[in-house]
Amino acid sequence: LRNPYVDPLSVLQVDLLTRWRQSDRQDEGLFAALVSTVTGIARGLQNTG
Repeated sequence: LRNPYVDPLSVLQVDLLTRWRQSDRQDEGLFAALVSTVTGIARGLQNTG
């Protein structure tokens, strides 16, 4: 984990990714939440390299 501000999103992303892989990958809400974590982490790391 690189940045304490995005650490909670990283933990959430791991959980969501695990759930996504175990599901039938048809849950749009789960997918949207997963994409949100990707976006949030990318924005959070934007200025840290």
